[in-house]
Amino acid sequence: MTKSTHSSEAKDLHPETAPVRTPLYDLSVELNARMTDFAGFLMPVQYVGINQEHQAVRTTAGMFDISHMGKFALQGKQLIEQLQFLVPSDLGRLQSGEAQYTVLLNDQGAILDDIIFYYQGKTDSGEHIGMMIVNAATQSQDKAWLLAHLKSAEIDLQDLSQEKALIALQGPQAASYLQPFLDADLKPVKPFGHLETSVLGAPAFLARTGYTGEDGFEIMVDPQIAIQLWRNLLAAGVTPCGLGARDTLRLEAAMPLYGQDIDETATPLEASLGWVVHLDSKGDFIGRSALEQQKRDGLNRRLVGLQMEGRHIARHGYPVLHAGQPVGVVTSGAPSPTLGYAIAMAYLPPQLANAGQQLEVEIRGKSHPAVVVKRPFYRSPNRPAK
Repeated sequence: MTKSTHSSEAKDLHPETAPVRTPLYDLSVELNARMTDFAGFLMPVQYVGINQEHQAVRTTAGMFDISHMGKFALQGKQLIEQLQFLVPSDLGRLQSGEAQYTVLLNDQGAILDDIIFYYQGKTDSGEHIGMMIVNAATQSQDKAWLLAHLKSAEIDLQDLSQEKALIALQGPQAASYLQPFLDADLKPVKPFGHLETSVLGAPAFLARTGYTGEDGFEIMVDPQIAIQLWRNLLAAGVTPCGLGARDTLRLEAAMPLYGQDIDETATPLEASLGWVVHLDSKGDFIGRSALEQQKRDGLNRRLVGLQMEGRHIARHGYPVLHAGQPVGVVTSGAPSPTLGYAIAMAYLPPQLANAGQQLEVEIRGKSHPAVVVKRPFYRSPNRPAK
């Protein structure tokens, strides 16, 4: 339900504990998936192969176990008002059944995590309710941050991270594969829309969101229902997909990965996420003064897209050069299965961040040409209109 920490390249931020098995772990083992310790969880990197899984999502449908994500149910009469202070986006604009991708910020305006908040409306007693999905690697820190800044007497936070499983079903045929197992009609659900429904006769939270750039859904259910749904989708012909394909898919869509493209050293303005910063339509929030100052002074760097020329692949941490001098560092990079060439993202000085700018990337001591290109690298023709 968010885009981040779905990569085999991402840093494991919980090395001190034994990796956790998700409710779908055994199903991945049955399918001979290659597993890895990622963000404290044993997760599948690939099943039949990254390229094949990637193409399945772009052309038909693929499914991902994303049960490692953090899942917080929130409720309270002042919920929206208090959350408004923690994010730069105007959550007051949300209607019931709508969602907002946004970021948690520190006092310096830097990104603690990227999240999605799903607004579920009001109870009969006037309490606002919502669901927040956060990254696996930052779940503990995010929970502590929320509890420290939300008034506990007024806001109830229920951590469902271990209680619920999550499946992401992504691709142009996702709706047709999922519909037979639901009570609700998927047609009226718009992108970033969500609802509570029944899956295989059991309660479920379903959202038309994802981390691939394709149409698709994320389904939160009890573990046993998730196992049944996974088996049913597999029998129907849906391709199981791992972290490797998730990384190439989200990179083609230029969706940032927390821990690589965004972190506590980057502001949303630097990370080309200015569209989530609503300075004109909301009041004060943590990090506002820092972002206002940055807008006045101008950015020192900006996250941009790069297209490699030739067959060379820019990877995380590789230096970006201009006229032989270092000017930035690659944050994410991979071959694009859809486009047929290597793509990457990197922070660059504003004067070098315009499309068409010629640069080089240093790979194993040698410089290789690259050019700044507009993002996203690939825009799916299959995504429904909002």
